Amino acid sequence: MSIGENISKITSQLPEGVKLVAVSKYHPVEKLQEAYDAGQRLFGENHAQEMVKKHPQLPPDIEWHMIGHLQTNKVRMIMPVVTLIESIDSVKLLKTVEKEAARIGRSVDVLLQLHVAQEETKSGFSIEELLNAATQGQLEGYDHVRITGVMAMATNTPDVKQVAHEFGMVRHTYDLLKKEFFTYPEFKDVSMGMSHDWKIAVDQGSTMVRIGTDIFGPREY
Repeated sequence: MSIGENISKITSQLPEGVKLVAVSKYHPVEKLQEAYDAGQRLFGENHAQEMVKKHPQLPPDIEWHMIGHLQTNKVRMIMPVVTLIESIDSVKLLKTVEKEAARIGRSVDVLLQLHVAQEETKSGFSIEELLNAATQGQLEGYDHVRITGVMAMATNTPDVKQVAHEFGMVRHTYDLLKKEFFTYPEFKDVSMGMSHDWKIAVDQGSTMVRIGTDIFGPREY
């Protein structure tokens, strides 16, 4: 099937209100353009350099999501082009984003990344760390950053119950944050679910899925 047909197949299965982020890392701009021509506007990149390189080669109304681990020294690079940083995994990174957004006079939306998977290689706040940071006021008072939700990855396992449990913990944490700390309407996104587990994520309350392989096919390294 074509990229356009792949997108149509996925979007036809998504409940109303659930957004599709096309994960485009390592794919050439020609493939991204094909997805764009099929109506896709949200693209997720894992690497700052790749996002910055692709941005000028594609239409200006694309929303670029940083979904990979973001080093503080790469924030300045992406700040002029990024729409949503999904991978805020520390208060330090949040402060750096605030500083760099202020420097160029813009605001940027971010998601707080939760670490619920059993793999140590995945980054993010533990649920306890995030709730402590919120309680201590470390997530408020930013003039150029707007926190609009949370993001997470589940353990890469065939155990469907475990994946569902982890996604359920993320949704529960989001609901708690929404009730206690981020009561404004823009706090609305729960980004979880990838090509192999997005249906479980949607069942557990995801509002945004990040899909690459099922759209673009295997990556071209």
